[in-house]
Amino acid sequence: MYKLLIVDDEALVREAIQDGMNWEAMGLECVGSCEDGIEALEFVERENPDIVMTDIGMPFMNGIELTRELSVRYPDVKVIILTGYDEFEYAQQALKMQVADYILKPVTAAEMEEILLRLGEQLDNENRHKRDYEKLKRQLKESMPLLKERFLERLVTSSMTAKQKRESCSYFQIVWDQSFLIELAIDVDELILKHPATPSDDELFRFAIYNIAKELTEKSAGAEVFRDRENRVLILLSGTDPEALCEAAGAAAEEIHTAVTTYLPVKASIGIGHTCRLEDHVALVHRSALSALDYRYVIGTNEIIRISDMERRKRPELLSAVTWEHELITKLKTGTPQEMDEWIAKLFSTFRKQLVPIDVCYIYLQRYVLTLMHTLYEMESDTGRVFGEAANPVAEISRLAALDEIEIWMKELCGKAVTVIRGMREDHSVLQIEKAMAYVRQHYTDPDLSLKTVCKHVSMSASYFSTLFRMNTGRTFVEYVIHERMEKAKELLKLTSMRSYEIAYAVGYSDPQYFSSAFKKHAGDTPTDFRFKMTGNEG
Repeated sequence: MYKLLIVDDEALVREAIQDGMNWEAMGLECVGSCEDGIEALEFVERENPDIVMTDIGMPFMNGIELTRELSVRYPDVKVIILTGYDEFEYAQQALKMQVADYILKPVTAAEMEEILLRLGEQLDNENRHKRDYEKLKRQLKESMPLLKERFLERLVTSSMTAKQKRESCSYFQIVWDQSFLIELAIDVDELILKHPATPSDDELFRFAIYNIAKELTEKSAGAEVFRDRENRVLILLSGTDPEALCEAAGAAAEEIHTAVTTYLPVKASIGIGHTCRLEDHVALVHRSALSALDYRYVIGTNEIIRISDMERRKRPELLSAVTWEHELITKLKTGTPQEMDEWIAKLFSTFRKQLVPIDVCYIYLQRYVLTLMHTLYEMESDTGRVFGEAANPVAEISRLAALDEIEIWMKELCGKAVTVIRGMREDHSVLQIEKAMAYVRQHYTDPDLSLKTVCKHVSMSASYFSTLFRMNTGRTFVEYVIHERMEKAKELLKLTSMRSYEIAYAVGYSDPQYFSSAFKKHAGDTPTDFRFKMTGNEG
């Protein structure tokens, strides 16, 4: 039976509802009635009803305020708004607070019964879901193997007191062979199948690796095999002597790797971490095993990798990040896509030769991507063409696992950047040349017009400007100036009666004789002959 409370400031309404319904037939019990929201809150706290049927217009605390308080204090209580106010605003407020129903007075007994029966079914369903949830919780509690796996994962990833370790190991019946631990971390690199691998295939072969590892380590005292949330297989071995434990770990890794790659169509890597005392920070054994496993992304997959071997290897000094950044900026601003590819290949080759840990590679590469982004921003380039409109390239790096994948991605990214910047440079050069040509057209009458004055106007060096000008126009700057002046001189000869020396001055020549000579060289005739030909008076 569900308990129901009626809240209404009109006594006749409360009595009519309370006495006019067959509560038992509906599976309900009307446990009381109240005349305002304050009284109702006290009643709910005392009696814990399942349903509250309330009017809106009441003194002291109205129905909307009551509903709001109930939604905060007793979110499981179902509220039915019963009112004579046919106003949408109230309905909106009620709906926002997720009331069970909203009905208007007057309401018939049949309508009321229908609403309450529907609400009873809703409560039945919710209670059924709660019971199912409690049942699942009990089943989970009974699932000791899974709980044991989760404890072992916490043991190697979280800080635990000696008491917590001791009590939990006792609870899960874990007995270590003395005080030192070492971890082997196993992960699948690749499935070797004739058909495209499915998630089901991946789960199946990972479970098979777990079974192989468990079977081969059962003979060892103080060994535990479990899987983490990344579905890697982890093996904890224990012993009294650190050196002997390292040897045992190596032998176990060899045996497991041979069995896995022989019987399963997979490539798998095994990382072997450092030893650590059980009473110390056990997370060290896990972190070091995963660090060893991560070296597969640098040295290659399907290997057994000891973290001690990687750390003992003497690495040559890596070029400073600043040096690499300067090279990157230079290649972006002045290089070709091929030169950029070669620079990236050199960078990744250095990472591989020096066995730089993958997490350190991420740090370097994130810094270089930020440098790339800053360079593009500084040059006011279209970053959308390089990164896409919504991409975060710095975050993208961490989603790529192997150096080979990151290198391909980096080449594509930087190649786009170089192409965009080269296009900008070429566009800028064209604009500058056009600006110079416009300046010549405006100042051709100036006898002092020169390469130096134009270069100053476009803010370029004379040598660079001369090269760009010839590339874009097909003629030298001097040839262009002469051409412009001579074409203007032709126009003046055809359309005006100006004398030759006046035209010379008008087009920027201070020496009329030199102008006449230059004009003949350009047009094939002297200024006088050219005018006669144009006017039809030759001879």
